[in-house]
Amino acid sequence: MLKTKLYGLFAEEIAGALHPFGFEKYRASQVADWIYRRGIIQFEAMTNLSKQQREILAEHFAIDEPRVVEKQQSSDKRTEKFLFALADGATIETVLMRQPYGNSVCISTQVGCAMGCVFCASTLNGIIRDLDCGEMLAQIAYINKLLAIEGQKVDSVVIMGMGEPLANYEQVVRFIRLCRQPYCYEMSYRSFTLSTSGIVPGILKLAAEELPVTLAVSLHAPNDLLRSQLMPINRQYPIASVLQAADYYAQQTGRRVTYEYILIAGMNDSKENAVELAKLLHGRLAHVNLIPINPVPEKGLARPDAKTIAQFEAILRQKQISVTLRREMGTEIQAACGQLRRRVPGRL
Repeated sequence: MLKTKLYGLFAEEIAGALHPFGFEKYRASQVADWIYRRGIIQFEAMTNLSKQQREILAEHFAIDEPRVVEKQQSSDKRTEKFLFALADGATIETVLMRQPYGNSVCISTQVGCAMGCVFCASTLNGIIRDLDCGEMLAQIAYINKLLAIEGQKVDSVVIMGMGEPLANYEQVVRFIRLCRQPYCYEMSYRSFTLSTSGIVPGILKLAAEELPVTLAVSLHAPNDLLRSQLMPINRQYPIASVLQAADYYAQQTGRRVTYEYILIAGMNDSKENAVELAKLLHGRLAHVNLIPINPVPEKGLARPDAKTIAQFEAILRQKQISVTLRREMGTEIQAACGQLRRRVPGRL
């Protein structure tokens, strides 16, 4: 018998699923509280339900938790990477980053990625499928259980692991809305950062959702010729259209847009590139996040030297562009930006 999956359902949807079995409506909130806020996935442990109700849940419903097949920790113990196996055997990677301001989790939204960015490992083996809301939520739930042992919790979520979030739009938006519920994690909009390669229709649609999360646009080049070489999606959505959509998002939400810029030696790290980038973003509600490229063996790309990186950052500052240099976390365990991939245990 095919069981109904509860993970990823809102309380009102759980109520609808339980109604045919004679459950009172308020029981749905109790079940939601158990599986989301308390992180309990064993029906027999839901002690405010009757024994009969728990038996019905066990017979007709399921709570799928991903299986951890591999876990790595950085030498400073501030970054942990998890290789999860999903119910169908597909694998994804999720990263916990212990920041000074709290615990941040980088989640995946797809098994693999179809974007084809030349600097990223996630796209190496293409895309298998989208994740559903429950599979995204389960990544947070598992790490929350680990942190609870230390009296901590997940404080923020960066939606920039494997996959293009706006290519899985409905499930990603559902995930954010569910995380905000009082019976779930009750997280604020400011707790979420959503990264996109620049799917213009998705950015415009998100602007109308009244979900003022932080939008991070993967720019990585100051002109279309170079960006198309680095990111094939630019041929469909060139820079001007991406910036126009991002400006609209900033206008609708009042939130500053972050532009991610991976620095690659000899490709996009020159003084001229910095000046061109500053001109592109001048006058916009924008912030630049500079990211020296993280090593991906198959790509053969190198990060610039420290002097070049500092020079690039200095030019942006001189041009009055808000900029930060991303603090490196997780590179040694292939857990940093651009290093997550679909793989099997024991293999890179």
